[in-house]
Amino acid sequence: MLGALFFAAALTPTLVPRSYLTQGALAGGCFAIGYLAGNLWRWLWHYLELPEPSAHLRSRANALVAAACLIVVVVYLWRAAEWQNSVRAAMKMPPVETAHPLKVCAVALVTFVALLLLGRLFAALSRFLALQTKRFIPRRVANVVGVVIAGLLFWSIANNFLIRTAFEALDSSFREFDGLFEPERPQPTDPGKTGSTASLVKWKELGRMGRRFIASGPRAAEISAITGQAAQEPVRVYVGLAGAGTAQARAKLALDELKRQRGFDRAVLVVITPTGTGWIDPSAMDTVEYLHHGNVASVAMQYSYLNSPLSLLFQPEYGAEAARALFAEIYGYWTTLPKDKRPRLYLHGLSLGALNSEKSAELFETIGDPIAGALWSGAPFESRFWRAITANRNPGSPAWLPQFRDSRFVRFMNQNGATVPSDAPWGAMRVVYLQYASDAITFFAYSDAYQAPAWLSDPRGPDVSPELRWYPIVTMLQLALDMAVATNTPMGFGHVYAPEHYVDAWVAVTDVHDWSTDAIAKLKQQLAAKARKTAGDVDDDPDRGG
Repeated sequence: MLGALFFAAALTPTLVPRSYLTQGALAGGCFAIGYLAGNLWRWLWHYLELPEPSAHLRSRANALVAAACLIVVVVYLWRAAEWQNSVRAAMKMPPVETAHPLKVCAVALVTFVALLLLGRLFAALSRFLALQTKRFIPRRVANVVGVVIAGLLFWSIANNFLIRTAFEALDSSFREFDGLFEPERPQPTDPGKTGSTASLVKWKELGRMGRRFIASGPRAAEISAITGQAAQEPVRVYVGLAGAGTAQARAKLALDELKRQRGFDRAVLVVITPTGTGWIDPSAMDTVEYLHHGNVASVAMQYSYLNSPLSLLFQPEYGAEAARALFAEIYGYWTTLPKDKRPRLYLHGLSLGALNSEKSAELFETIGDPIAGALWSGAPFESRFWRAITANRNPGSPAWLPQFRDSRFVRFMNQNGATVPSDAPWGAMRVVYLQYASDAITFFAYSDAYQAPAWLSDPRGPDVSPELRWYPIVTMLQLALDMAVATNTPMGFGHVYAPEHYVDAWVAVTDVHDWSTDAIAKLKQQLAAKARKTAGDVDDDPDRGG
């Protein structure tokens, strides 16, 4: 009964549309959890020696419950396509005709059987260990010892063998992928570019993501063609993992390269913390360079080969260490420059980059000479700063787009901009969080297992299905799966941030006031068209999201 209820609840919508493979795996996993909960309940009932109904009554009750569960499962499978279309409609995606219920059931069955076999292997091992130890200790103590030792053995095998082997294989694979050269991105011939023959950073040491960042930025002529004004060549500095042996050495190399390119002579300087693979969202950096007519310098360095989820799982300390090292070098030199001649200094990061960028600068270190601000997009749920501000938001403001005090220090923005008027006064430092209500990487929480999340309360975000409901345990698992596929959404939803939304965010953060409303609208239209042509509305770009 519990397995069927969990299975049915797993078919309901969450934040991201699901394929029959992901839906089936999720439903099978949820069925296994319900089945386990039912077995634990039965074991506890027997252990406490509580009275049981008669065999006749139990047989009738089981038949009625089985029939009711079958009806519930059939109804939920029948409605699955409708629920998936409610999510797709919120993301402006075409509807699907069917949710492939038979395929979902087949995948769910395979998933359940695999988990069941694993669970029974654990139970058999626990019983074997208990039998071996009960000759020396009391029976019930031996049972506890058997479960504990089996758990430790399973964890040791998973952690020290399976996970470590997988990590080494993935790290090697991502390292080789990072080293691939792409013919469409040749080495720059301009001596002012990172990776050129005059650069302190060698082209082959940039890594695939670094070469992509350096080669993909807009040139001065492209900026002028859109803005209709004179523009400068943006300065982009990037140091890959192969650039030096330590984070401190790479940070020092990045500072030297930035000084070589005269990046501190620009009006705006952005210190970027990339995602796990070293990827930097072109939608983020292209927009700020257009808005400031190329009078922008940006600097970043790689800290991992793995994508963001794997980097967060296996190397959580690497990103923070690298971000702090780079900021310390850049900020330390920036503070020595005359205040009326140095650029305005900003921080930026997407996803894991936002989490580590938050950690790069402590408030007490910069309070005497503060930076100008930060733009963090898709901040993960583990971000302490984001979590504290969201938890202490003004009463009445939604969790998916909070307002914090008088909004002079921090503001939140989504597809529709901010809830604060654009002419509302700012303080000395400007921090903007760009986030979508459909981004599970931002809104996942372990507490979703036992309480409904605040962002489910009305009013809901514009990109969240009105059919979404909270179910204990199941909703947390649904959102965990949503995190894994959050970059497979159309641009402007989930964890794929659109350039037109970055425009609004950078205008607010960097105090852009020399653009008319019509010019901003035209820039958004052109950048959006360019981004969608390059990346597509579905997962055409394997690097999206890092």
